Amino acid sequence: MMLSRRHFLALLPLALVARPAAAMRARTADPDTRSLRSRLRDDRGLLDPKHPTPRPGITAAKVVPDAKLKDKSAAPVFAKVREIPQVVDGIRCNCGCADMEGFYSLLSCYEQSGMAQHCVICQGQAKLVYRLHKEGWSLNGIRKAIDAEFGD
Repeated sequence: MMLSRRHFLALLPLALVARPAAAMRARTADPDTRSLRSRLRDDRGLLDPKHPTPRPGITAAKVVPDAKLKDKSAAPVFAKVREIPQVVDGIRCNCGCADMEGFYSLLSCYEQSGMAQHCVICQGQAKLVYRLHKEGWSLNGIRKAIDAEFGD
């Protein structure tokens, strides 16, 4: 059966859409893909490998006090973090420090040396977390907003 040029061009978009859809079905049926998904699930069954689970009983006791800050202009952000350490501890920092030894969460950026006082990303994330928490957002909602604003 010979197709006219007009019929060929009319059917071409359907053929292009059907091929990737079949490939997607084949990929999701692959057992290796399913095992990867299950490995990415956290203890609540959510696909969110990036953000840490807030540690039970976490406090702001290790957050650098205002008197020890070298950059006093960062004091308001540190004060916000001190108010909600249990929320900030459930957020992954996106400035790159999360890959360094000793860093668990965004809260870690405000502890020890207080490196967040010199990092606009850490401060921006903390300000957004604080505002959204005060507006009543859930931790998962805050994480999605952080990912949308600062994500990779």
